Amino acid sequence: MKALFRKKSLQALMAQAEEKEHSLKRTLGAMNLTLLGVGGIIGAGIFVLTGQAAAQYAGPAIVLSFIISAAGCAFAGLCYAEFASMIPIAGSAYTYSYATIGELLAWIIGWDLILEYLFGAATVSVGWSGYVTSFLRDFGVNIPYALSSAPFSFDHVAGWASTGAIINLPAVLIIAAVTGLLVIGISESATVNDIAVAVKVVVVILFIAFGAAYVNSANWHPFIPANTGTFGQFGWSGIARGAGVIFFAYIGFDAVSTAAQEARNPQRDMPIGILSSLAICTVLYILVALVLTGIVKYDQLLVPDPIAVGVNAAGQGLFWLRKFIKIGAIAGLSSVMLVLLLGQPRIFYSMSLDGLLPPFFSKVHPRFRTPHITTMVTGAVAALLGGLFPIGALGEMVSIGTLLAFAIVCVSIIVLRRTHPELARPFKTPLVPLVPALGAAICIAQMGFLPWATWLRLIIWMAVGMAIYFFYGRHHSKLAEARVDSWNK
Repeated sequence: MKALFRKKSLQALMAQAEEKEHSLKRTLGAMNLTLLGVGGIIGAGIFVLTGQAAAQYAGPAIVLSFIISAAGCAFAGLCYAEFASMIPIAGSAYTYSYATIGELLAWIIGWDLILEYLFGAATVSVGWSGYVTSFLRDFGVNIPYALSSAPFSFDHVAGWASTGAIINLPAVLIIAAVTGLLVIGISESATVNDIAVAVKVVVVILFIAFGAAYVNSANWHPFIPANTGTFGQFGWSGIARGAGVIFFAYIGFDAVSTAAQEARNPQRDMPIGILSSLAICTVLYILVALVLTGIVKYDQLLVPDPIAVGVNAAGQGLFWLRKFIKIGAIAGLSSVMLVLLLGQPRIFYSMSLDGLLPPFFSKVHPRFRTPHITTMVTGAVAALLGGLFPIGALGEMVSIGTLLAFAIVCVSIIVLRRTHPELARPFKTPLVPLVPALGAAICIAQMGFLPWATWLRLIIWMAVGMAIYFFYGRHHSKLAEARVDSWNK
């Protein structure tokens, strides 16, 4: 049992990061990291899931759902900022856990993060496909339903069903394109992300500024629709479930931490990137939710492109904004995929360096200095998921995986403060243990409000992960090999 909780020293982590064979290129500054966070956050959550969660769970009170989720993210973000300044290594929460609470829990969180990054990229690709299909339709270009929709659908009453479609081809193609860009290099990817972030933030601000004039306050009544008699469908339970579902909208700020090994001054810049991006996006989310539910009655927002529906509902006065909204959504969703597909390979990379995954996962391209093999593997799986499955089922898996990861990070801060109070902390989470305890509690509570089917898929996913660890990871762990070597000597 003791071997399952063996830890990797901070000194070993830092030394590993400087090994020339496995080193990554340090090119990112504070502004790049902030934009990377904004790029990861503003995407499917604001352009797709806001309307769907309002229509199905919370009504106009989706604003309260965003505030609840933002509170959980703020507490978790403070914990991430402390870790990122202490341990500026690729791998995000996986690496932090390995240094604080041991190998088994590090594996669990690393496996869990696949739900956030890989499944997240697949989810966003489905939203991207919806906006691109709608945008092309405005110019008379119609992609056949069979090639622009998932062949499977899912709801929590009827279960899985066949849609008659073949594959969501646009989703597959955009994942392939983003994967190719990430293989070429981090600086090139960051430049593309910066441009995409600028476009989508401008579009979001335009929607807020001009859409506010078309708000009909009658659409906000009742602000909290009465519960239908089913738990999670409106009322306060609907607000709580909405918070759990749209938590997906906030993933991305933690992806900043996966790029720590490519930051020029990680101790200073990582906390700035994480907390600044989270603050900017929270304000924009709340304003968009208010304007959208004020323009359109919430029960009309169960569509793939709710922001575009809001623009249409405003009539000719905002018709000029319609194409800009779609362009902003397309750019925004593209940058989210870029951030998520950047993060996942670096987690695989770190797990491979530790021996928990096969060595080819930590191969670095000799010219581009990127983890090219893991990037291509991640892209291929994400493209398959995006091409075959609906956004709702994918999005809920991402939310529950992210919430679990955040809860573990919050707990890890408390553990590390007690076990290693002497460590240098360029950034310190305030009010420990209160802040991390609140972060963990909010995340776990939101998990509790997610549908049972989502929990079942999480249990199956984690069971598969545990099997891989016990049959491969624990036997090939570098810490296990070091222990055997010490015995032999």
